[in-house]
Amino acid sequence: MSVNKNNQTLSKFLNWSAVILLVYCMLVAVSTVSSGFKLFSGGASGAEQIFQFATNPFVALILGTLATALVQSSSTVTAVTVGLVAGGLPVSIAIPLIMGANMGTTITNTIVSIGHIREKEDFKRAFSAATVHDIFNLIAVAIFLPLELIFGLLEKLAAATAHLFVGSADISITGLNFMKPLTKPGVNLISDLLSFMPGKMAGVAMVIAGVFIILFSVTFLGKVLKKVLVGRAKNILHRAIGKGPLTGISSGALVTVMVQSSSTTTSLMIPLAGSGMFTTRQIYPFTLGANIGTTITALLAATAISGAAAESALTIALVHFFFNFLAVILIYGVPYLRELPLKAAERLAEVGSNNKFVAFAYVIGTFFVLPGLMLMAVR
Repeated sequence: MSVNKNNQTLSKFLNWSAVILLVYCMLVAVSTVSSGFKLFSGGASGAEQIFQFATNPFVALILGTLATALVQSSSTVTAVTVGLVAGGLPVSIAIPLIMGANMGTTITNTIVSIGHIREKEDFKRAFSAATVHDIFNLIAVAIFLPLELIFGLLEKLAAATAHLFVGSADISITGLNFMKPLTKPGVNLISDLLSFMPGKMAGVAMVIAGVFIILFSVTFLGKVLKKVLVGRAKNILHRAIGKGPLTGISSGALVTVMVQSSSTTTSLMIPLAGSGMFTTRQIYPFTLGANIGTTITALLAATAISGAAAESALTIALVHFFFNFLAVILIYGVPYLRELPLKAAERLAEVGSNNKFVAFAYVIGTFFVLPGLMLMAVR
């Protein structure tokens, strides 16, 4: 009896250790993809060069989507946007950039869902949970971009609020970002292993390596989670995520504030959906909370800017917050609108699980090909 109990304890310990290791691998992989693209594109300076082409709101929206899909970090793009506004970029052009960043950031969890592609039902659940975020953000842009262009709703609201807070103490975002030092050893290891490759090819190799590590981590994480998420552990997760919309939104926002990455937060939920622990409807509010939580990056970046540009920088950061917050209030608060992302995601997942080519085409087409073609057409 004692031997069996010891074996069960050891098994639980090994399983939870595997979960921690696989989660860490996924975090390292996401950071590796981001670092690889920065190495290939020239980092923030490369993003700034991209944004110089944002000559009108429509082009800015496409560039925000494309740049965030490539960098896989809306936090990076919004922080760069805050810096650009402080450097003179008009707020009216920066607002569509922020909206585009919201759309582009959802590619990460959609890629993570591809890790379940070998199991039809698992993939169907995971792909649905991932794409509900895409579709929600698309609807949010479809509602708020026209309102912004016609009435300047978000800019006026953010500017009035920013005026109340200008002159607040500087805050350094680097002091609160514990994810970077946590994942840095793993990213450095991969970078060192690929350092033999010349120039920008090392960046490309890091992106490819990161994607493969994500797929590997997700495949095995889903299997291990089925073993460990039983009993008390499963109940804790359900209380935090699956109890109700307000709890889910709050949990998503809190976790994202802590890790400073909505991509990371939502990506960690996809294996739970794929393994059947949570439904798309339960995870849906959690992703909305992640949308709100990710705005902390731009807000902290803005508070570090002083002088004449401080109010403009804080204005665009508050635009990011109000856009995501009001989108949750409006879309999730209206029953008809609330159901649209769910129904569309479930339908897309059903088609994608029956035809894997459709799933791949959706990811590549939505985040890269379509924005690129639209950009060329506009230019």
